[in-house]
Amino acid sequence: MLIDSHCHLDYYTPMELPAVLARAAEAGVGELVTIGTTLAQSAILPSMAEAHPNLWCTIGVHPHHAAEAPVPTPETLAAMAEHPKVIGIGESGLDYFYDKAPRDVQADNFRAHIRAARLAGVPLAIHARDADEDIATILRTEREEGGDFAFLLHCFSSGRGLAEAALALGGFLSFSGILTFPKSSELRDIARDVPLDRLLVETDAPYLAPVPFRGKRNEPAYVAHTAKVLADLRGLTPEALADLTTTNFRRLFRKAA
Repeated sequence: MLIDSHCHLDYYTPMELPAVLARAAEAGVGELVTIGTTLAQSAILPSMAEAHPNLWCTIGVHPHHAAEAPVPTPETLAAMAEHPKVIGIGESGLDYFYDKAPRDVQADNFRAHIRAARLAGVPLAIHARDADEDIATILRTEREEGGDFAFLLHCFSSGRGLAEAALALGGFLSFSGILTFPKSSELRDIARDVPLDRLLVETDAPYLAPVPFRGKRNEPAYVAHTAKVLADLRGLTPEALADLTTTNFRRLFRKAA
């Protein structure tokens, strides 16, 4: 069984969603995690997850939306994570490619989410784009000042330096359809070196469809194509890769065990 550890199911219409979930099941995707991007949107995800036994969710504020409302307190986020279907915090982090929020506000938002993950005892899904050095610095500082917290770098497409920094702190890396793109040779080199017990797979659907669907709308069923590429890179069968990443998912997202 594969698990799509990061997707955005509320981006599909209620009419589309049943077919999307059916195709995922047919492709061997047994469970899915739909991700919070704003507090208002996050508030509706638990009820969405309750409607489907194989669906989990996270709650959080994406860096794109960090300046749209006051930065939530760690306590607010942790309280929202008490719902049994909420298995993580995020996605949050830094995005210096689009810079849709001031960088200091993004950093404040990111730190609030790290502290919420620590309070709630659930992992943080981190969005990192063109901000490798600052992501690594904040992760280290928060660990030194506040103690341990679990996290993964979702849709990993950053440099080797951030990968190594995250792994040194006990983090996990999740790979998306970007891994299958022809120009992603450097990313594939990194994926070959990640310890097997720190690997996850995802779609980030409806974005970033893998080859051979690149350019089309992504959906959770397509995580099987990313998993096949990752399996080939690591010298594993697709079945072994599915078992491995599902085991890793359960270790990281303990509420989903």
